[in-house]
Amino acid sequence: MTLRLRRHEFADDHKLMMAIVNRTPDSFYDQGATWAEDKAFERVTTVVEQGAEIVDIGGIKAAPGVEIDAAEEKSRVVDFVARVREAFPQLVISVDTWRAEVGDAVCRAGADVLNDAWGGADPELVDVAAQHDAAIICTHTGGVTPRTRPYRLEYDDVVASAIADSMAYADRAVAAGVAEESVVIDPAHDFGKNTFHSLEITRRIGEMVEAGHGRPVLVSLSNKDFVGESLDLPVGERLIGTLAATALCAAAGARIYRVHQVVETRQTVDMVDVITGVRLPRRAIRGLQ
Repeated sequence: MTLRLRRHEFADDHKLMMAIVNRTPDSFYDQGATWAEDKAFERVTTVVEQGAEIVDIGGIKAAPGVEIDAAEEKSRVVDFVARVREAFPQLVISVDTWRAEVGDAVCRAGADVLNDAWGGADPELVDVAAQHDAAIICTHTGGVTPRTRPYRLEYDDVVASAIADSMAYADRAVAAGVAEESVVIDPAHDFGKNTFHSLEITRRIGEMVEAGHGRPVLVSLSNKDFVGESLDLPVGERLIGTLAATALCAAAGARIYRVHQVVETRQTVDMVDVITGVRLPRRAIRGLQ
């Protein structure tokens, strides 16, 4: 199925890099390095030059913290989306929000994708996506409240739950009027999950790819806690572990990679595609001349 992200289309063999841009002063990874608008715009420029097809702009960190209402969230992202849209007309702009009010404002400003990391906490978000012909990312969180950490969640089968819930969310989006080719599913590593859950999701991500029946699977692995706990490493030292998980997901057919490090992730995914025969080497002369 051709993937359509509002005004942009991608063939089903095109794997996409979604670069993270945090418009927050307290993000877990960069600790506010792109909080200032000009710094955030520099980040966008850099990742575009590195080949990212999508930027994912967020105005609230996922972890618990200072309460951020819809008005404050909009002040952080709406005008910035408009600035990025004007500067990069061919770039896919995603906004990480669960609020319909914010989703409506950013779509009016030029966003193409609503990335709902909290599994449909605001049921009207699908209506906003449909109204603007935007794409939507449907995640699995086990029903946790936005901006809360999971505590002793249990699943009979976390992969089956991720498939069932994300597909049900996707079906609800289509029923609301979102185009089938504009729906993406995401198991949401770490969200509503402990480390063992996220590792199980990673091992069995191919089941989600197959169960999606053509709906692209997005994975957000970059520097996550499940990587850090697996290797007992802090946030700044999780790249290699992230890329190992990325390689497994790429081999299983995940389509979109939400990342902090674009170049390293692209090379990992491309190498997997060459090994698995999805694409040819860019250059192959050894032993031939």
